Amino acid sequence: MAEPVNLNRFRKQKARAEKKARADANAVKFGRSKAEKQLDRSLRNKQARDLDGHKADDQGET
Repeated sequence: MAEPVNLNRFRKQKARAEKKARADANAVKFGRSKAEKQLDRSLRNKQARDLDGHKADDQGET
């Protein structure tokens, strides 16, 4: 006689696989490369440094 099969386990496996497929598709659609992220980070840091430099200059001239 065959072993009983737990259908809930198969449903959950299918749901996990669909969720992973959706996540992979979104990563391709919306994801950015490591180089793009580093470029954005370095530009934000430079803007912050420039702004801080201007703030220091403005405070000394009062």
